[in-house]
Amino acid sequence: MANLGGQPIFIMSEDAERQTGKNAQENNINACKSVANAIRTTLGPKGMDKMMVDSVGDLVVTNDGVTILDEMELEHPAAKMMVEIAKTQDEEVGDGTTTAVVLAGELLKKSEDLLDQDIHPTVISSGYRLAKERALEELNQIAEDVSFDDREKLESVAKTAMTGKSAEASKDYLASIAADAVTSIADSLDGSFEIDRDLIKVVKSQGGSVDDTELVEGVVIDKEKVHPDMPSRKSEADIALLNTAMEVQETETSAEIQINDPNKLQEFVDQEEESLKEMVEQVKESGADVVLCQKGIDDIAQHYLAKNDIMAVRRVKKSDMEKLAKATGGRVVTSLTDLSQSDLGKAGNVGQENVSGDSMLFVEDIEEAESVTIVVRGGTEHVVDEIERAFEDALGGIASAIRVGKVVGGGGAPEVEVSKELKNYADRVGGREQLAINAFAEALEIVPRTLAENAGLDPIDILVDLRNKHEAGDKWSGIDVFSGEADDLFDRDVVEPLQIKTQAVQSASEAAELILRIDDVISASGFGGGEGGGEPPAPGGAPGGAGGMPGGMGGMM
Repeated sequence: MANLGGQPIFIMSEDAERQTGKNAQENNINACKSVANAIRTTLGPKGMDKMMVDSVGDLVVTNDGVTILDEMELEHPAAKMMVEIAKTQDEEVGDGTTTAVVLAGELLKKSEDLLDQDIHPTVISSGYRLAKERALEELNQIAEDVSFDDREKLESVAKTAMTGKSAEASKDYLASIAADAVTSIADSLDGSFEIDRDLIKVVKSQGGSVDDTELVEGVVIDKEKVHPDMPSRKSEADIALLNTAMEVQETETSAEIQINDPNKLQEFVDQEEESLKEMVEQVKESGADVVLCQKGIDDIAQHYLAKNDIMAVRRVKKSDMEKLAKATGGRVVTSLTDLSQSDLGKAGNVGQENVSGDSMLFVEDIEEAESVTIVVRGGTEHVVDEIERAFEDALGGIASAIRVGKVVGGGGAPEVEVSKELKNYADRVGGREQLAINAFAEALEIVPRTLAENAGLDPIDILVDLRNKHEAGDKWSGIDVFSGEADDLFDRDVVEPLQIKTQAVQSASEAAELILRIDDVISASGFGGGEGGGEPPAPGGAPGGAGGMPGGMGGMM
């Protein structure tokens, strides 16, 4: 509302609310701290799980950071930025989402002390930017090389990602599957590797145990043959991939056919049947004995395919068709008249199998398959879902390690080493930015501190021990949460891809800088959450109540 000549002028709607200055900064920082505190207890091998129940009663039990944040249905605009951090981390690396969010929350918490000392937000942002750049340099310097052929280290990356999840009991077996999957679809290009994680399909099947999980060198699709008289298995199969319906085409415009003679009606039906028979004949002439169709297959066409001993599946998803083309070397054709022998894919075995009561089609035994499938098994639906999330973390970690070619130790070792370097760097920078760089260095220690707290250890004693060992030159000294001591975990194969750390530092720092520079929040529909919705939450408040965060958190109960 402006005031001109004593007359108030309204420039926003009556429902609009506005927070400015310190109130806006405190509200945003508190919202982000609450999000970080909500998932902080899930970090590390000793992290706890969260049970999420949505509005329709669906249940999710997980300690995966991005899944938790996605289920929370946050309303506060600053809190939504924390969700974006997790999503970016998940898309870029596939693991480390909790680390990124917890670090961002701690950077904002440290900035509160600096704001209370009347240090301007732009100065804090500038210091954080300098600290981020120096931290990234230091991480690249201390990282160890890993090659595509270093199978042991790649499996260690997967085991580290799976530790603390439901998959931990079978992590050795599952890590081997994850390593096989990633290395089989990696493309070498000018000395580097391109890895398309979309070429690794994960199929869930409830039933059996986690140890029944298997890797298929090919593609598994959740479909079955369209006719009972068709063969259930084909060896040395020639596969036609169709993006056209094996049905009589309907006219694009409305048409009406009047038939007065019953014989003419029979001729019309016979003509339709002949058209479908010709389609099947075209498939047969191409040499295909398996048809995988993205669209429909008419009942009459199914009959003739079965008579010709051709196995057929319809309504295959587009994404599966792309994987099948990659795996079998076939080409998806859009016209049956164009189908030829050269378009067919090859597979050693195509068979319909029953997996826990569900019929699935296995296209496997393919030489140098460029697309693979992991069939995840487990006793309950929630176990299978959590194993799938563990696989996503492991696959992303291995892919990142191969792509970047560098790994770092786990247990908070990189954070303590970088924190030590940043404190030395701050002394050389001077000025008020020095305070922000020191705050950044202290914020990095939230990772080993949280690992210690979640393991029931004394974080102060652990941090003192870690700092002493890093000062003595032991750069990979981290927390062994099982023994409760600081130890060199790199040699014990607790390793993570470098990109997890660099992406977390980068995303967390950029988000903190952005939020710190906001001093005015205007909401066209108010700040939500009912009465008192605009009030900042209690720092560290539990994320369960409707008032636990600005805007409410009704999505997480």
